[in-house]
Amino acid sequence: MEEEFEFDFNEDAQNSVERYEEMIRNEDQYFFDAQAFEYIIDNYIEKNDPVKALQVIDFALSQHPYAAVFLIKQAQLLLFTNEVDRAFAALEKAEMLEASEADIYVLRGNIYQNMDRHAEALENYEKALTLAETTDEILLQIAYVYQNMHDYENAIVYIKRSLEQNMENKDGLYELAFCYDILDKQEESIQFYQEYIDSDPYSYAAWYNLANSFHKLELYEKAIDAYDYAILIKENFSSAYFNKGNALVQLDKYEEAIEVYKQTFEYEPPNADTYCAIGECYEKLEQMGEARSYYKKSVKMDPKMADAWFGIGVTLNFEERYFESLHFYKKALDLDDENADFWFAMADAYYKLGQIEESIEAYYKVLEFNPVDVEAWLDFSTVLYEQGRLVEASETMLDAIKNNPDAAELYYRMVAYMFALGKVQEGVDYLQTALEIDPDKHYILFEYLPQLQNNSTIVAIISNYIK
Repeated sequence: MEEEFEFDFNEDAQNSVERYEEMIRNEDQYFFDAQAFEYIIDNYIEKNDPVKALQVIDFALSQHPYAAVFLIKQAQLLLFTNEVDRAFAALEKAEMLEASEADIYVLRGNIYQNMDRHAEALENYEKALTLAETTDEILLQIAYVYQNMHDYENAIVYIKRSLEQNMENKDGLYELAFCYDILDKQEESIQFYQEYIDSDPYSYAAWYNLANSFHKLELYEKAIDAYDYAILIKENFSSAYFNKGNALVQLDKYEEAIEVYKQTFEYEPPNADTYCAIGECYEKLEQMGEARSYYKKSVKMDPKMADAWFGIGVTLNFEERYFESLHFYKKALDLDDENADFWFAMADAYYKLGQIEESIEAYYKVLEFNPVDVEAWLDFSTVLYEQGRLVEASETMLDAIKNNPDAAELYYRMVAYMFALGKVQEGVDYLQTALEIDPDKHYILFEYLPQLQNNSTIVAIISNYIK
């Protein structure tokens, strides 16, 4: 028996759901108008039950076979369940029924976008632009396609068009910041957000992105001011607190940074990154017990937090507990074995423990991953020199110079090695090069080999460069 239920717009939508479920229980067949079916379908979608939602759509299409809206919803759900071919088929039917419906082309564009078929995605989105009443979200989807194509210039064009229509679109603001960052156009980013803020001074997202651009340009004071405005507008903006803390760290304001980091805990649960950041601040303040405490909190929350494992090692090294520090350096390297800083710390700890060959092997790793680390080259050559391996030390320094041709420190060190090897003329040549690069650093030579201060040749050459 078929019973008709005309949908009353004043009727609670839940009542339509209850009537539908009653029909299913009774194995009966009621009639619902299209609006009622939409409420029922949306109810199951909200409950994350795509199977039941699809069942309702099948029933709705049996009663309203020419309603394109149900085919569009069907396609959305089929895409959610990864039934792409069926989704395409549903959209094709919908287009035959109502070719002027923008959602058909938006959804088809979404499918092509997920398949990395960029040209077809753009074609459908452009079609949707001609049909839709509001287009800000479509413009943003086009921007996403260009991002996936690594065409960030065009992505910026479409994001800006989207924001012209909807200034409150926070996703657009963040995506624009991302594109500017990728293109390393922080100045343009700053100009845009400053102009945006002139129109909408209460946009916390705009202030936040402006702050991030200042941060990337190392304008930390300005970044902090902008983060403060974002926080003033949105008090619970934990990301702004965290990044403000990072900016304070760059200014060596570690105590202030700690307080700001801890403020994030008022608005979100503590996380491993924040614990690690606090630990690093205490480390810089040489409060190693506190630092270690926070590093331990970090790895307890996230055992894959390599920086925190490393931080524990650093605190132990500071306390001259070198053997213990090695354990934690190794934990960090297990997670990130190409991190030059970790290997540098390992090399130093091995050296202090008198495990010279292990130290040398670690130095090789440091320089493999970071050949422009001047300090590592100097330390490595020193270890070799102290072991009486003078030729190896000089060869190491030669490699260092090849990788860092503008580092005066390396040439000054090479002078010392050449004189130690009795290669005076070569030493003089390296000295002249060092003085041409940076004469003010000539003291490095005497720090390493004080006896050269009594060498008349050396003193005479330096006097030609030093006034």
